[in-house]
Amino acid sequence: MKNIVEIICQVSFVILIALTLTNCNKKVADKILKISTETPENIMIASGKNGLGPCEPSICINPANPQNIVAGSILNRIHISNDGGKTWTSDKLKSSLGVYGDPVVRIGPKGNVYYSHLSNPKGKAYASVEFLDRIVVQTSTDEGQTFNDGTAPSNDRTKDQDKQWLYIDPEDGTILMSWTEFDKYSSKEPEDKSRILFSQSKDGAKTWSPPVDISDVDGDCIDDDDTTEGAVPVRDKDGNIYVTWAHGDKIYLDKSTDDGRTWLPNDILVAEQFGGWTLDIPGINRCNGMPILGIDRSGSKHDGTLYMNWSDQKNGADDTDIWLVKSVDGGKTWTDRKRVNDDAPGKHQFFSWMDIDPMTGYIYIVFYDRRAHTDNNTDVYIAYSTDGGETFVNQKVSESSFLPNDNVFFGDYNDISAHNGIIRPIWTRLDKGTLSVWTALIEMK
Repeated sequence: MKNIVEIICQVSFVILIALTLTNCNKKVADKILKISTETPENIMIASGKNGLGPCEPSICINPANPQNIVAGSILNRIHISNDGGKTWTSDKLKSSLGVYGDPVVRIGPKGNVYYSHLSNPKGKAYASVEFLDRIVVQTSTDEGQTFNDGTAPSNDRTKDQDKQWLYIDPEDGTILMSWTEFDKYSSKEPEDKSRILFSQSKDGAKTWSPPVDISDVDGDCIDDDDTTEGAVPVRDKDGNIYVTWAHGDKIYLDKSTDDGRTWLPNDILVAEQFGGWTLDIPGINRCNGMPILGIDRSGSKHDGTLYMNWSDQKNGADDTDIWLVKSVDGGKTWTDRKRVNDDAPGKHQFFSWMDIDPMTGYIYIVFYDRRAHTDNNTDVYIAYSTDGGETFVNQKVSESSFLPNDNVFFGDYNDISAHNGIIRPIWTRLDKGTLSVWTALIEMK
């Protein structure tokens, strides 16, 4: 009997300890689900009055060394932080193929930095056949300190290549790239068309697969609503590849189940985009609401879920909103749209970008916001979700508002990077005629 009593006591003690640890862990989990309601510290990365930019910024936290963060901005700027984004150094990227805007910075699982951009081999923007003749990807193996000259997928060099995006597989480092090919950029001729191309590299951007045309319907070349643009790729753990883009007043998805060799016979309609992807926003001379595609590969209960974020004017031309849909069946079906911004109707939210934390699966979306103003003054917000996009918390992250001017080019996008609770958005602002790019030091606590 004594042994039985001792065993019961021991088992009870173990259960008590387990429950205690569970409660402690729950408290920790509850604690890390929140971002402080205080406005985070804002850090200016770069500023300048001369020429274009800095604007149209891209940013990425190095998964191999999260203290190393690399960013880019137009036309050819590279920005590096080695202390988690507190301080930055800047330089200009160089290549014999030319560096001409649309910067996209992404970092592979081993820490290699990839900076993709448009080309200008002859240095004659809009005045040479070679201008925009390829999408260039330059590689750094020393955390952004130096880059090679760059490589590019083979394609018809007489056509114009534009608006690319990258996705890097977090396990094997495969680089996916999708972009728009124009027969002739800005042409109004009906015979000139645009299409979505896809290519990938399995050797660290040394070589690329032959580009594949994946859009079923061509667009025009005007660089407006009826142009096929905004292509963003992702890959799931099974190797399936997904790409979304905007065309007309709709957003489409295509999928490959055989490593990019073949694609669906019919593109999937994901969502209606009311008013198209070009948005009229007071004070902004050009604004788009192109879709951003993301995937949860964190191992969370939402692992494998596809998320798509965009902005449009479903609620009227004076009420631009940020939206999200998701798919849990490999892109076959999608949920109804969810409004991400939680303000009262009637104000503009625009220029959104999204990232999925690869360690937690949490969703982070950055966007400009005018909820607090009756004029064109603008703040920066993030919205984050810890429950698979079912609910969002909105948090202002800019320390002060700014007033944009439609005579100043603001670029075509902002960006955000998240890794294991470290969140670094990046955005452009204008102060007394000076453009600058900024980040905020945000962490889940």
